[in-house]
Amino acid sequence: MKFTKYFEYTRLRADRIGIKEDWIANAFFNPIHEETQIDGRIRRWAKIDDADGKYLRIVILDDNETIHNAFFDRSFKEKL
Repeated sequence: MKFTKYFEYTRLRADRIGIKEDWIANAFFNPIHEETQIDGRIRRWAKIDDADGKYLRIVILDDNETIHNAFFDRSFKEKL
C-alpha cells in the first residue's frame, strides 16, 4: 500500500495513532462498503472487531492505490 504525506502526518494524531496497518489493509482489500466521491477518491469501510466493533473509513486517491486518510467513522451505519 502507498500513502500520501498527508496520511503520514495525520496518522500521528492522538485520535489516529492506534489505528493498525493491518486494519487499514483490511479496509483496503476487504471493505464492507465502498463509495466514490465526486472528486474520484474512493471511500471504503471495514468493521474492526478488535477496536470494539468500530468502523474504519479509509480514503483512497483516484489512482485506486494510494491511501490518503484513515479514521474511525462514528456516523457510519452498516446496512443489513
